[in-house]
Amino acid sequence: MSHFLDTNILVYQFDDQQPAKRDRARALVRSSLERGDGICSTQVVNEFCNLALRRFAVPMTPAQCSMYLDAVLAPLCTVGWSQKLVRESLRIVERWKTSWYDSLIIAAASEGGASILYSEDLQHDMRFGDVRVQNPFL
Repeated sequence: MSHFLDTNILVYQFDDQQPAKRDRARALVRSSLERGDGICSTQVVNEFCNLALRRFAVPMTPAQCSMYLDAVLAPLCTVGWSQKLVRESLRIVERWKTSWYDSLIIAAASEGGASILYSEDLQHDMRFGDVRVQNPFL
C-alpha cells in the first residue's frame, strides 16, 4: 500500500519556524524512502523546486536543489504528465469541485496507486475514489 506526498509535506522538512511539523515531515519522508512506499508527481517536484529556490527563509542554491532532487524527489517521483492524468483531473474538478492543481494531485495519487494522500491542503479524511486524504500534522 503506497501513499502520495503533497508538496507541503516536502516543504515542511525545511521549516524551522514550525519544528513539530518539520520533524513530522522529515520522519514521513525518511520512512517513505526507506520503505519505498511513498510517491509523488512531477507537479510536486516542480512546485518544491520553485519554493525551495525562491521562497524558503534561506533559499536553496541550484546545486543544493539538485542534490535534494537526486536523494529525495527522483526516488519518489513515479507519476508524470499524461493525457490520462489531465483527463482524470478534469473529471475530479467536475465531480468534486476541487481546484485545478488539487485535482492534479488527487489524480496523480490515484494513478500512482496510492491509498493515502498526505496533505494539509485538502480536507482530512476526505475520500476521492480509492484515495483518502490524511493530514499528518493533526
